[in-house]
Amino acid sequence: MKKNRHIVRLVQPGSIAEELEIEPGDEILRINGQKIEDIFDYQYLLLDESITIILRKASGEEWELEVEKDETEDLGLEFDNNLMGEYQSCSNNCIFCFIDQMPPGMRETLYFKDDDSRLSFLQGNYVTLTNMKMEDIDRLIKYHLSPINISFQTTNPELRCRMLHNRFAGDVLEKTRKLAEAGITINGQVVLCKNINDGEELNRTISDLVPMIPSVESLSIVPVGLSKFRDGLYPLEPFTREDACQVIDLVEGWQKKLFQEHGTHFVQCSDEWYLLAEREIPDADRYDGYIQLENGVGMLRLLKEEVLETLDHKQGDSDHREISIATGRLAGPWIRDLLDLIREKYPNLTSEVYEIRNDFFGENITVSGLITGQDLIKQLKGRELGERLLIPCNMLRSGESVFLDDLTVDQLEEELQVRIQVVDSSGADFCEAVLDRNRQTNHRRRQMYEQTDCSSSRQA
Repeated sequence: MKKNRHIVRLVQPGSIAEELEIEPGDEILRINGQKIEDIFDYQYLLLDESITIILRKASGEEWELEVEKDETEDLGLEFDNNLMGEYQSCSNNCIFCFIDQMPPGMRETLYFKDDDSRLSFLQGNYVTLTNMKMEDIDRLIKYHLSPINISFQTTNPELRCRMLHNRFAGDVLEKTRKLAEAGITINGQVVLCKNINDGEELNRTISDLVPMIPSVESLSIVPVGLSKFRDGLYPLEPFTREDACQVIDLVEGWQKKLFQEHGTHFVQCSDEWYLLAEREIPDADRYDGYIQLENGVGMLRLLKEEVLETLDHKQGDSDHREISIATGRLAGPWIRDLLDLIREKYPNLTSEVYEIRNDFFGENITVSGLITGQDLIKQLKGRELGERLLIPCNMLRSGESVFLDDLTVDQLEEELQVRIQVVDSSGADFCEAVLDRNRQTNHRRRQMYEQTDCSSSRQA
């Protein structure tokens, strides 16, 4: 994660850069006489209709290029480092961080803790703002980087410093207010830890953020993930069914009040709380347009809505199909309900849903995004898997066919002796994967980002 020079990796065909004879390996030195700190300097400077580029060719020769273009027109360059600057690692030592709970020997990128506001804007990562001074906040405002995702945990300054093990963590409200007053849209999250930032502390956090609606657009509440690799770490307890009911009651009390006052439910529980509490997932209109979908908020409700919509446009048939699905223990019953809906139009669908126990990270981890290839092999080998085994895309590394333990989908297919299909996250994708036995088998997750902080892999 070292700081890179701005070396061109790719020139898009037919672009301005190609016309200017810029080539891979060239280095961009200055635009309009200004050195480029990172991707946001670069994009900001490109807004001018007339720009001067100083670049160094691979031969060492320097060129000066004059460019006339439309304000929104891009040069068509991609760089070795997409941020065009050093990645900002996390300066905290959070009591709940999932990266600290991983075993040794996994791939290097999984141990890197990012806390980079640029990744929040570009990719949706959550940041704590502890790396940022007020001049950094001013820079976000200058470039109007919106929306930005903030991991609050609590707005109690003393408690936040303790939870993040960072004496500079207590000014999050001051920084958030400054961003909100500048018109920056903010989505927040709270990683809830039992008997620490729940109960009255959670009530305080919500109360402190409400005055900044609508700039603070949403707040998700997610339960801490606890693996079995916690020796020497802060003692944290898993939430019980009763605990989940209390969290939901508190949040839903706020939702009723805020919807009357602001027309938004604002604060949302992730799907895990409802499954743990054994309560019905809220209706679609409670999710305010699914603002925090990537944080596991409303994902199951949207999946069901999309399945129903897809089925409305299908005639059904009596063909025989035999499939199996591997998922996390949390979502297993919900997936079975979706298959029952499909069977109403496709009565000869035979399916088996396997809820995979997470032996690798420990049984407290119940989401599918943290299931490893080796657990799939151990628990599915020799089982009846039908014509195809379907697995959700969030089990795999972004853009690849690799599980967290570096086993590949091809290796899994060979071990289990069954066709494996990776299913993207929408209800339409789910229906098509279940119904179309001739569909080209996908072994790769679509390209997204690999989020490595404590909020990752929230998909059920």
